[in-house]
Amino acid sequence: MNRIRGRRKAVKKTAKAPGGSRPLVFVMIPTYNEKKNIVRLITEIEALAIPRLQLVVVDDASPDGTGQELDRLARSRPHLHVVHRREERGRGTAGIAGFKYALNKKADMIIEMDADFSHHPRHIPEFIRTARDCDIVVGSRFVPGGKDLERGFIRHTITRLANFYIRRVLKIVDVHDCTSGYRLFRRRVLETVKMDNTVSLGPSIVQELLYKAVLLGFEVREIPIVFVDRKQGKSTFSWRIMVQSFLMTAILKFLFSNLRRVEIHDKKPKKSGARRS
Repeated sequence: MNRIRGRRKAVKKTAKAPGGSRPLVFVMIPTYNEKKNIVRLITEIEALAIPRLQLVVVDDASPDGTGQELDRLARSRPHLHVVHRREERGRGTAGIAGFKYALNKKADMIIEMDADFSHHPRHIPEFIRTARDCDIVVGSRFVPGGKDLERGFIRHTITRLANFYIRRVLKIVDVHDCTSGYRLFRRRVLETVKMDNTVSLGPSIVQELLYKAVLLGFEVREIPIVFVDRKQGKSTFSWRIMVQSFLMTAILKFLFSNLRRVEIHDKKPKKSGARRS
């Protein structure tokens, strides 16, 4: 696993919520035309039997009936929350909507993942364990133990080049998989990066949130994941999206490179002086 340290001392954290109970963990899944995958994905996440785990699925009015299928599932699952977006579209804004929903429900940690099984649920327990000692956990294909399978030479090469470019331009040198959308954020990360000020509408939201969090001094660790290309449904990847993501990296550098690192941990309370008699 890899670690980034901000300009501060490492602070030991626990995976427990402020009250001493287990953390309230939300798994946030944006969807568009994922009816063939979503039932099995939810079932496999539930089979992990993680205490206090909730799911929020953000559907962009999928024409294949994903939203209706989610509503059917939610009727018998109080831990499943469905957000229907009728007007807006896009991976970036869908992710922000899901994060905000989970924060409003008092989530302590939020795991973001795709619905197509390229991000396998079996990694979720390791995300939560790793978050005991850091602020953000990134599921990485490019650290020891990680794999990027069944995508072909061209797609694999594009991903490698994109990560090299992002790491060099944004100077995120210690994260090997900057384009990974399989991640865990602690609550205070998303509260601090001010999601209302995001500029990315599409997949580049992944880089934007990571870049801002690193600039603000949050601690990031990577865990190895096995990424497997989707078996069901159609990928939304296109050359247009790829070009937009490359351009957005330069825009993020221009807009946010001067974002000052700040002390993001709560300051220790000052000792009160001796009481007067």
